[in-house]
Amino acid sequence: MLDGLYLDNLIRRALEEDIGYRDLTTDSIIGPDHESRGVILVKQQGVIAGMEVARRTFGLLDPRLRFEVLVEDGKAVEPRTVIASIEGPTRAILQGERVALNFLQRMSGIATHARRLCELISGYKARVVDTRKTTPGLRALEKYAVRVGGGSNHRFGLYDGVIIKDNHIVAAGGIRKAVEAVRGKVPHTVRIEVEVQDLEMLAEALDAGADVIMLDNMDLETMKKAVELVGGRVPLEASGGVNEQNIRQVAATGVDYISVGALTHSVRALDISLDLI
Repeated sequence: MLDGLYLDNLIRRALEEDIGYRDLTTDSIIGPDHESRGVILVKQQGVIAGMEVARRTFGLLDPRLRFEVLVEDGKAVEPRTVIASIEGPTRAILQGERVALNFLQRMSGIATHARRLCELISGYKARVVDTRKTTPGLRALEKYAVRVGGGSNHRFGLYDGVIIKDNHIVAAGGIRKAVEAVRGKVPHTVRIEVEVQDLEMLAEALDAGADVIMLDNMDLETMKKAVELVGGRVPLEASGGVNEQNIRQVAATGVDYISVGALTHSVRALDISLDLI
């Protein structure tokens, strides 16, 4: 689960951005003692993620609010499903509505997409993984949503994993030089992944001792040849241009991982609303 301190700090920034110094509309219409009850309703089929974020959003605005989670993260839902109820001071409900829904809709959209991709490659060994192509400041939430949907996380940032990409190779003067430079400076527990674009680079990465190899934007036939050449010596990751239409074909090549940047950089939010009763 997500760290509470991280969540609260993130939510506070979002609330400050939206409310500013006051809610002109709500404060003008609703008295401070007015109370209401409402429900959070999903309007389309999908997978839920972000319930704790929504709960904490309302709790930070007014601890008197009673928020009941009716559908846990990771559950698939049908249209018109009530996933939570909320009761208490009306001002806090209305002030937190947009921020809570923004988090819920985005995270549930990611979880829904991840679940769909995982289902599409069912029966193959490949795992769907995310990338660093995330919304600035929301990476932990978005990667959590990928896990909720059944996908796996790639490295969280530049600090927790090594991937030698094309520009690193150019700057270092070749794959071997780049691998040797990294090998001499990172802990032995850290795996070194190398990005390659063709079979010649693949052979060089293997010879240099890469622990994982990323097949970047390779066509399916070249990818199959790469899998045959490697013969299981190191894990292979397919990356670039993967979507719902071709992911099963990519998985059929025999790769171990399939990274999909669209999971987090092109999110289609799940339609969710909050209705007062």
